[in-house]
Amino acid sequence: MGAHNTELATIAGWIRAAQAVVALTGAGISTESGIPDFRGPQGVWTKDPSAERRATLQHYLADRDARVAAWRSRLRGGLIQGAKPNAGHYAFAALDAKQKLSLLITQNVDGLHLDAGSPRERLIEIHGTARDYACLECGDRGPIEAVLERVRAGEDDPACRRCGGILKSATISFGQNLVAADLRRAEEGAAACDVFLAVGTSLAVYPVALLPQTALRNGARLIIINAQETPYDAYADAVIRGQIGEVLPALVSVV
Repeated sequence: MGAHNTELATIAGWIRAAQAVVALTGAGISTESGIPDFRGPQGVWTKDPSAERRATLQHYLADRDARVAAWRSRLRGGLIQGAKPNAGHYAFAALDAKQKLSLLITQNVDGLHLDAGSPRERLIEIHGTARDYACLECGDRGPIEAVLERVRAGEDDPACRRCGGILKSATISFGQNLVAADLRRAEEGAAACDVFLAVGTSLAVYPVALLPQTALRNGARLIIINAQETPYDAYADAVIRGQIGEVLPALVSVV
């Protein structure tokens, strides 16, 4: 179901009246930029369940072939090279410009919120970023292009130049802990907000999926914009099914 203007006007009123608005975005906001999601009907893992196993840290650490394949895939651009922000990303930047967004938490690693103009100081990339590399031993980090240059030059599993450790993209894999400071900041934001906006997320990946519960427990309104059902639909103050790139700009325009 799409959103009626009356419903958008009501939600916009909640946002205008709020002292603090926190948003959480998932893969659904980037599908309109050509990046497939993971768990939807056409999702990467729905179509290829073994891809989910390959996304686990233990598999990456234990299997050199998995690392070689991962770097080759990144060299080809993976799923996100060349992707551009869409109207949904720009709508969040516009909401921030209206000073109505306290914190934007994204589960996406594509960097498109930054490209659209959302300020880094109010953005938490809770699952990391594919734009950087990270050493799993010493924590050295930098632009991933520096490592991709080494792969192009013939290194199929480049080691950390500082300590010799294993390198991977600075994304959070299954079995890898979130950055504690990022999670704490996200939890504190959810606990303190008046409105929690969940956009394009299945709300099925923990511990991030607990954030709406934290917000609700502390009296916030929950608004969900997502193509599929989520476990929180029954508890939300408003649920909108529709194209994020249409619904969100329409909502922000009346805030």
